[in-house]
Amino acid sequence: MKHQSFKPGCYYHVFNRGNNKEKIFLRDGNYDYFLKLLKKYIASVAEVYSYCLLSNHFHVVLKIKDEENLPKQISLGNKKLHQPFSNLFNAYAKAFNKENNRTGSVFQEHLKRVQLDGNDYLKKLIMYINTNPSHHFIEDYKSYKFSSYQSILSNKETALKRVEVLRLFDGIENFKYVHALKNTQIGLLKELSLE
Repeated sequence: MKHQSFKPGCYYHVFNRGNNKEKIFLRDGNYDYFLKLLKKYIASVAEVYSYCLLSNHFHVVLKIKDEENLPKQISLGNKKLHQPFSNLFNAYAKAFNKENNRTGSVFQEHLKRVQLDGNDYLKKLIMYINTNPSHHFIEDYKSYKFSSYQSILSNKETALKRVEVLRLFDGIENFKYVHALKNTQIGLLKELSLE
């Protein structure tokens, strides 16, 4: 199956899950290490707007940098834009396998990516990703520590595009309001489900 290529200046939803739906994060240190690698490998080619890491899958919203802001090896065509992503997942898989005395692939197939079209879709996706822990009945999205929600609201230094995200939502109060509204909708669906 041919995968959509990354293009400079475009927003993407990137996601994947564990091979055979297995867990890819077993301990807090695994989540932290993945985020460290995300910053190490992806910051040179993309800006992260939102993320959520759950035990067996992850979501990231990012924007590939404009052509003139990409590393020279990539902008000159000597390396492909997907290479930093490949490096990230290979580094994580090697460390995860070593730590857990296992072999084989950690992730299911190739990284999935969907190019985003328009700010409305971008906003809905950011809300979906930040409320994902509630959607999967894991924990309240507000207190979940492996998503971007708390980082967006914090004053601490972050590599996230906090200012840009809050601008998309017309400020911090509206950001909190629309996430709470989305979470209420999730709660209603949960009450109506047969599970």
